[in-house]
Parts: sequence; C-alpha cells; structure tokens
Amino acid sequence: MNERLPSEKMALKLLYETGCSRKVINHCKAVEKVATEIAQACEKRGLNVDMKLVQVGALLHDIGRSKTHSVNHAIVGAEIARSLNLPEAVISIIERHVGGGITMEEAENLGWPVKSYVPETLEEKIVAYADKLIEGSERVPIEQTIEKFSKKLPPSAIAGMKKLHEEITSLTGDFDANSHVA
Repeated sequence: MNERLPSEKMALKLLYETGCSRKVINHCKAVEKVATEIAQACEKRGLNVDMKLVQVGALLHDIGRSKTHSVNHAIVGAEIARSLNLPEAVISIIERHVGGGITMEEAENLGWPVKSYVPETLEEKIVAYADKLIEGSERVPIEQTIEKFSKKLPPSAIAGMKKLHEEITSLTGDFDANSHVA
C-alpha cells in the first residue's frame, strides 16, 4: 500500500501548496504525532498497522481546511486529494475523520454524497481519534473534546466519538491518551 503514498515532507508541501494556514499545518503535525503514538501502542499489542499511512493520513486529514472550515472540509479535502491522485486509503482517512464518523443519514442531512463516513480501518480510526485529542496544536483530554462538541453536534455524533475512544483505548491497552499531554 505504501508505494503510492507521498513522503511526510511531500504531504507537508501539499498542505502549503493547497493554501492551508500555518495554524492548520501545525494542527496536522500535532495530530500526526499523537496518531503515531497510538499506532505504535497498537503495534506493541501485536496489531498490524500501516505506520506510513497513519502518518501521511494524519498530516493530510485537514487539507480541505485550505478552502473551508465548515464540517464540509472532509468532503472538500477528499476532492482535493483525488485531484492530486492520492491513494484511496488517504482519501478515506480524510473523508472519515470528522467527529466519531458521519453516518449515511447524517451525510444526507449535511448534503454530502450519501454513504457512510464512519472510520472503518484501523488507520482511519487512529487518525480520527488522534484528531479528537488535539485542539489547535495542543493535546487535550478526550472528555474536553466530547464536552465541547456535545454543544454543537447531535447525540449520535457524540456516541460515535465515545465509541471510537472506547475502541482505541481497548486496542492500545495501557496507552493513556492523556499521559503525553504537553
């Protein structure tokens, strides 16, 4: 799967070239750091993780923020990634990182192409979860993210975040998402 993945340096270059702000790029770098820690914790538990896909996917997950900061940045980002001929695995990470995932019904309500945007692969779940642990470029407890989004998102989206948290923490064992707070 790695043969078509851009390098980390190229991923950062793509963020700059598409017009992402310094703030978005710093956020993506912070998400990549946490996602890598989570992926390493999964590997220590014997899980097979495509580390390069996690790193590149985490760096590019918010490429759509070069055009919009609405929830639609996931759809816009996937369109940008397709136009750059990025691998489908990266496009899926970009599409499926919002909240705990967007269901088909929620996608229809948002006016998105009707399909599921819920993370499915381990790599998609790791990036989506790591994104919930970063606000701006700072590490935050998952509880803080859930509390913040519970004011803006429907209960199903919050349930998705909680489910993602439970799944990742069960996979990583003793990895504490908050233990590395900077």
